[in-house]
Amino acid sequence: MTARILVGTSSWSERTLVHESGWYPKRSMKAAERIAYYAAQFPLVEIDATARFPPTPDLSRQWVDRTPADFTIDVAAWTLLCGGAALPDSLWEDLREEVRPELRDRRRLYLNHLSPAGRQEAWARFRHALAPLAANGRLGAVILRYPAWLPPGDTGRRLLAEARAELPAMALAVELTHRRWLEARECESTLEFLEEQDLGFVCVDPRQGPPVVATTSDLAVVRFGGRNPGNWDEPDLEIGERYAYRYPADELAAWVEPIRELAAGAAEVHVLFSNCWRDDAVSNAAELAALVAL
Repeated sequence: MTARILVGTSSWSERTLVHESGWYPKRSMKAAERIAYYAAQFPLVEIDATARFPPTPDLSRQWVDRTPADFTIDVAAWTLLCGGAALPDSLWEDLREEVRPELRDRRRLYLNHLSPAGRQEAWARFRHALAPLAANGRLGAVILRYPAWLPPGDTGRRLLAEARAELPAMALAVELTHRRWLEARECESTLEFLEEQDLGFVCVDPRQGPPVVATTSDLAVVRFGGRNPGNWDEPDLEIGERYAYRYPADELAAWVEPIRELAAGAAEVHVLFSNCWRDDAVSNAAELAALVAL
């Protein structure tokens, strides 16, 4: 049986989408109205703000209350839990004593700065925060995006295995940004490890070269981040503008067959557009959804 293919974007509230694009019927819509409007257009969204600050159970309950029962929400994992740098203020205040004393004044917080008990508690609180989404059928996947400086090896594989152990009942999808994970010598062993751990693989539309398209669990994920070749080093450039890119029809059409191939080997395919500048992502998501449905 062919998988469900859900197409959506990585934000319903990005500033330029709300205030500059004209995609929403009214600029003065309340947050609950915007969510409802988005959910009427797409079956899927990724919440990426949770990569910077972990959600609360109350916030998860709001997402449940404001979306229909058949809506799916993918949640970006807090960067701390993926081995990346996090803002110290993103750690719960009562857990800051679990940071090693000599590291408490650092501008960036890392998972290995926490005591073993603090590390375990951070996972437990993140898991608890997502419980309302899971209990009400809204949680699609937790997307774990590992930092570009994390190469394949024992450290990286331990982090991946830790995520599976700490979020045992949730669908997980892994985005590996260090290029060596998917180079010819490493790619097969990387995908085998993900399959052994029941971790989905995030297929990324690359700026250059062919993509790696593979399934390693019942969930397959595809991310479109845009192909903007420049502007990445400009310090004053707005974050959203770095992803400004409107995929032309031929680039979207080239992905139709790979997505269908993923659907033949998975139970569900999530397609996420992260080119969230003005209405680029929502327009491309609607275009690709129509192409895949043909």
